[in-house]
Amino acid sequence: MNANDNREHELKRTLQSRHLFMISLGGVIGAGLFLSSGYIINQAGPGGAILAYLIGGLIMYLVMQCLGELSVAMPVTGAFQTYATKFIGPATGFTIGLLYWLTWVVTVGSEFTACGLLMQRWFPEVSVWVWSAVFAALLFILNAFTVKFFAESEFWFSAIKIVVILLFIVLGGAAMFGMIPMKETAEAPMLSHLVGEGGLLPNGFIPVLITMISVNFAFSGTELIGVTAGETKQPERDIPRSIRNVVWRTLLFFIGAVFVLSGLISWKEAGVIESPFVTVFDQIGIPYAADIMNFVILTALLSVGNSGLYASTRMLWALSKENMISPIFGKVTKRGVPLHALIACMAVACLSLLSSIIAAETVYLVLIAISGFAVVAVWMGIAASQFMFRRRFILEGGDIRNLKFRTPWYPFVPIAAFLLCLASCIGLAFDPNQRIALYCGIPFVAVCYLSYFMKQRGKAASRQTAN
Repeated sequence: MNANDNREHELKRTLQSRHLFMISLGGVIGAGLFLSSGYIINQAGPGGAILAYLIGGLIMYLVMQCLGELSVAMPVTGAFQTYATKFIGPATGFTIGLLYWLTWVVTVGSEFTACGLLMQRWFPEVSVWVWSAVFAALLFILNAFTVKFFAESEFWFSAIKIVVILLFIVLGGAAMFGMIPMKETAEAPMLSHLVGEGGLLPNGFIPVLITMISVNFAFSGTELIGVTAGETKQPERDIPRSIRNVVWRTLLFFIGAVFVLSGLISWKEAGVIESPFVTVFDQIGIPYAADIMNFVILTALLSVGNSGLYASTRMLWALSKENMISPIFGKVTKRGVPLHALIACMAVACLSLLSSIIAAETVYLVLIAISGFAVVAVWMGIAASQFMFRRRFILEGGDIRNLKFRTPWYPFVPIAAFLLCLASCIGLAFDPNQRIALYCGIPFVAVCYLSYFMKQRGKAASRQTAN
């Protein structure tokens, strides 16, 4: 009876290939593209923004290759924490787990704030935090039922925004080259915004490095494939397929969209107060196009928040199952939902609502910087874990031909991924708007390591007392 009860209270392997792909893609396409792209274009210029996203795409590709080998060899929920614990050390695993949890609870908070900012277009008299609270309640409900209910909602959320991004690239490209008239200009901008107004890099190369954390934040979510591995029906087949599809499609959507944005609006006018996508549709003479786009972006942000709440909840569950945090977060409902972990994640994410009352736009950039730092640190952990895994695998006499997914060009790929992520973190020091991420992130990492060692020391003392 106890065995049956345990089975009923474990996570369920109900996710299919289409769910896996859409959850990962849905976790990527959100505020990082629809809002942060304006900030990146403004800081780095049109060519700098495209270059930054290309570098970010390369980092994403390298990290995903590392993750693919690990998650196919060991398909478990809470992947990064488990891999780091096993191949680097339990203190690092504990820190990686909490960093990834921090990444997503902060991201969920930033999505709430971003949704509130978008609603200002239609309801300027209603405070940002009011709308944020409404959307927080909606996402909690979507995650509180079965994982399949979450997966289906995320599948359709993601499908809508993928279609719209493709339409945006087509319509925006047509407007850029004069096939669709613009409201405020008699002539099509062509490439004038890209090569004029100071050129491709009007502020030099340094802003490209400075904005890399925001770019990496935009690409964060692809690693959700590793988190979902423990709830995937056929991980050996579905994970490699999803990794290949997510990487090239994400690059296509991001680079295509940023190219069109940079061609249609001046880098001097871009920012985060309103989505640059909405600004572009305001300039195109399509009735209600900007309002429709605003609604779709709202849907996209909710999709990322939905994925983020799922990911942070599963990471708390995994940490609890490893006896690294309170066992209460490891309890699962009969439907396979870690409800206590979900409540805790939502409570922390909602702290952003208090901040949005003060200065929503400023807080949004700060939240992105903190989340970006955390996800890049996790990516470094993934690269290091894969490096150590392959080395141990070979030393123990393993044949790499038996690995169903192999990271190419080992050890170059994990080393390059680690160093590029490290360079992104260094870039934070040069941006006064995002430097706070270092002030928060580095002490957070130090506290994680310290608390783990203190806990282990306490356990050792208890055992000695018992003996």
